[in-house]
Amino acid sequence: MAFFTHHICRGLSSSAVRHVVIKHVTIIGGGQMGAGIAQVAASTGHAVTLVDTNEDILKKAVKGIEGNLKRVVKKKFADKPEAGEEFLQKAMQNVSISTDAGSVVQGTDLVVEAIVENLKVKQDLFGGLDKVAPAHTIFASNTSSLSITDIASSTSRLDRFGGLHFFNPVPVMRLVEVIATSSTSQETFDSLLNFSKMLGKTSVSCKDTPGFIVNRLLLPYILDAVRMYERGDGSKEDIDIAMKLGCGYPMGPFELSDYVGLDTMKFIMDGWSAANPDNPMFAQSEVLNKLVAEGKFGKKTGEGFYKY
Repeated sequence: MAFFTHHICRGLSSSAVRHVVIKHVTIIGGGQMGAGIAQVAASTGHAVTLVDTNEDILKKAVKGIEGNLKRVVKKKFADKPEAGEEFLQKAMQNVSISTDAGSVVQGTDLVVEAIVENLKVKQDLFGGLDKVAPAHTIFASNTSSLSITDIASSTSRLDRFGGLHFFNPVPVMRLVEVIATSSTSQETFDSLLNFSKMLGKTSVSCKDTPGFIVNRLLLPYILDAVRMYERGDGSKEDIDIAMKLGCGYPMGPFELSDYVGLDTMKFIMDGWSAANPDNPMFAQSEVLNKLVAEGKFGKKTGEGFYKY
């Protein structure tokens, strides 16, 4: 009977899940992105459960969230220490952790996935959660490079699936790209837009296109700069200076590459190149491949295009 009832509920049309008010959020992945999303959601009054398979990662994430919030309190509540302490306590009370995603999602309004950029891993995750999550629960991926449509294909809730692409560090970066597939319902899309607004973020809407808006424009720009360097058209230092002073950018393309991570850039470009082999915009870069092969990923490893 329970099985039958479950599938009847799952078969309800999208009209039955309109105007979803997102109160409880489940975030899958206790890394930097997941913890950042959890921090912002908890700070804005949402009940948050942060899920990871590793309990040590979860404990580290919670400790990091508390440390970040203490810095926020020190800055924003300098003249009101009691109000600051109240804000901190409320935010931390909103955060819980779990290693059992299947149990947590049974009482959640929104699932945000922020795990490894691997299509099959994401599909397996959502495919399993789809079997136990309530009919009204919205699924969203924080992927920066994979197709939301492809990830959603492992579920039967295509109308309740979208993308929420946050930027790192999440508590600082104001932008969220909200992505709709051809199957995402208007109700789901509106709920994701409203959730982004409740987080205090500025949202932009985008279709499910490779890289969405920011990365689709940013990475080809960076790769064009790298190709200029490869051809000897200009040094990386001069190219960086030119873009900073000529365009008013805070960082040049090589500085930005080192900040983003050369391994991350290569991973994204490899995916786009495989999917669009005839598009010269996504062609491989020998210099980038060499640096990544040598383990020089940028600032996080102490060396990329520059040494740190």
